[in-house]
Parts: sequence; C-alpha cells; structure tokens
Amino acid sequence: MTGRARYAELQVTSLFSFLRGASSCEELFAQAALLGIEALAVVDRNSLAGIVRAHEAAKATGVRLIVG
Repeated sequence: MTGRARYAELQVTSLFSFLRGASSCEELFAQAALLGIEALAVVDRNSLAGIVRAHEAAKATGVRLIVG
C-alpha cells in the first residue's frame, strides 16, 4: 500500500457536550484538515446544538461531517 491510509474519526465531542468536550467545531475540523483526516463524526451527548457550526466548519475545511 502506498501513501497515507484513509482515516475517519468516529467519536468526536465538541464544547456542546457538557463536561466532555472542550474544543469548538471550528478547531476540531481545522485540526482534522491539517492531519489529513477525511471525516469526523460529531457525537455530542444529548444535543444537536453544535451541528450547524460543525456543518459550516466542514464546508470550510473540506473534511466530511458525519452526524451521530
């Protein structure tokens, strides 16, 4: 196999998960783009409050958003 392996992080919590996540959606997606991660699954606990921001960050960085 040549090149970098494809990778998607399937359990990301943002600051919208009270006492679980600390980073904003913008920070998460920007870092994922720098690391070459193809997709992030945002799985904030008991809330979809951050999905709009995650969607905007995904569009800005080209990292695919998976809503969970």
